[in-house]
Amino acid sequence: MKIQHALDDFFFTLFPELMGGGNDLITSSLRNYYTFGNIVPVVSIQDNSVIVDLDINRIISQETDYKKVIALCEKGKFTQAKPILKNLIDSNPSVSEYHRILGQILSEEGNQEEAINCLIDALKWDSKNGWALLMMGNIFAKYKKEIPTALKYYDQAIVANPSDFIGMVNIGYLLFEQNENDSAKKYLYKALKINDQYPNAHLALALIAKRENDLQSAFYSMIQAIKYCKIKDVVYEKAIEHTFGVAEQIVETEVGKKIFREYRHKLEFEGDKGIDIINDETIPNAAKIEFAEIYKRDKHLVKYKSSFSAVEHLIMHELVHLDFVIQARKNGDNQLFTSKPSHKELFTKKIEPTLKKLKLMNLPDEAINRYSNSLFEGLNSQIYNTPIDLFIEDFLYNEFPELRPYQFISLHSMLLNGIEAVTDSKIMDLSPKEIISQSKTYNLVHALQFKALFGIDKLSAFKASPKELQLANDFYKEFEEYKVDKEPAEEYELIQHWAEDLNLDQYFELISEKGFRANSTRNDIDQLLSAIENDPFELETHDPKKEREMQKFQASQTTETNMAVVMYMVDALQFFETQSQENIKSIAFEIAFLGTHGFNPQKEGYKLSSIPGKTF
Repeated sequence: MKIQHALDDFFFTLFPELMGGGNDLITSSLRNYYTFGNIVPVVSIQDNSVIVDLDINRIISQETDYKKVIALCEKGKFTQAKPILKNLIDSNPSVSEYHRILGQILSEEGNQEEAINCLIDALKWDSKNGWALLMMGNIFAKYKKEIPTALKYYDQAIVANPSDFIGMVNIGYLLFEQNENDSAKKYLYKALKINDQYPNAHLALALIAKRENDLQSAFYSMIQAIKYCKIKDVVYEKAIEHTFGVAEQIVETEVGKKIFREYRHKLEFEGDKGIDIINDETIPNAAKIEFAEIYKRDKHLVKYKSSFSAVEHLIMHELVHLDFVIQARKNGDNQLFTSKPSHKELFTKKIEPTLKKLKLMNLPDEAINRYSNSLFEGLNSQIYNTPIDLFIEDFLYNEFPELRPYQFISLHSMLLNGIEAVTDSKIMDLSPKEIISQSKTYNLVHALQFKALFGIDKLSAFKASPKELQLANDFYKEFEEYKVDKEPAEEYELIQHWAEDLNLDQYFELISEKGFRANSTRNDIDQLLSAIENDPFELETHDPKKEREMQKFQASQTTETNMAVVMYMVDALQFFETQSQENIKSIAFEIAFLGTHGFNPQKEGYKLSSIPGKTF
């Protein structure tokens, strides 16, 4: 075998007695050290390295005894392992691992001085024995408190195995325990350069940041640790525990208030309206915004419940909602979510079996009505808010990193409420199964976003069916596609799509705010008449509801055109061939005018005054 040592500082750490000696002293000393019985090595110095050439074939191998030592050490039976190991060393001192294991045993027993001697022997036989280098560093850092010496061995361990990111993290964590924060970070950052998804490294950095009172960095690193944990092990649980602790510390600061005050000022300027923010424990949800235009006020009003955690997040959430509306209004694309008595009647009819069951329980009609109203309003709230909330939370997460701790605590609290709402046995017994399933699907979408943002998986707590999980995943995937290049008001498309998929689109209507205001305000009558004059057939008017109805109709007509339709088309072409341009124009305008009221494909008997004697 050949043993090679670079003639550098580390060599003289292993052989301090050779410091300052010439080549002759080095070669003779090493020849003496590596001589075993009558086996004398050949020692030479080449290119600033010393090479020891030993006839290893003449040294007896003891593989069986070595495996026995390993097995005893794994069981903590050091007393039984030591004599076997010493015999192995006596018969074959050239195996670096024999010395390393004996050093580890001695260190475990508290004999650090003898452990160092054994580990030095291990390194003399193999200067790149990474475990021996790490152990030496650990002993000098942990027991002898000699950090510079420990760092010397740690650096050699990295030289020996530059890709050992796990070893680097172990070094970093041990240095952290010794309050050597700067040195610890150096090794942890090196580990992340090799593997930036190793959760232990992120957790160690988080603990250092927490100690240094850099709470935002600590929160960030802990979330990274959670996200990269592939299993819910000790690191995962410890990271979650610390994340809540750090987030709660941040929530106690003034950071959140500063963020929402600055953002409010920005929106007041962009929307040209003031914004008041007040506490109101009477509102049904954690927070809400009352738009000035709807409530006929001079200012927008954000209401929140102070009893909820991290209320700064709730306030910011409502302000972003306002921001989205302001952007949508700039293009005239904002929509209103409306629910008429006819929608409520359909819902009441749908849950009639449940209402009858409540009557049989002798509940008063007033209580049953309150229950029905609450169910209807709660479901519509989910229909409307879920897609919008996803965009809002994504916006908050990316645009306001310092708000993330507030967002984390607030969303987690609401997620727990959502789990209880669809799994509580009393609620399950009283509520229609279909509505519970629909509500659960919306809640699952929120859980998927929480997992994406913060790494914590709460999906199993919902006890969802495969169908519910699949639908929630489909919804979230559609959201992710939209968010890439989201335009103002696109969130309303998801409201409609998801409601249709869940068979809930019969309980509400999305209408153009611009059209609603024009038709509902007497002061705007001149504007309305002007709009009719400029665009009598609404050719340039953007009405999402009519567009969706047209898309549905077109989708239903995608089957191959049949011969009967072809015959009608040919007949029409032949008719118009005999007409003058003015007559064709008159007929076209009359058809367009009728079309503003909509054509029903199932209805017959349409007539045109410009084509008398014909029905269509």
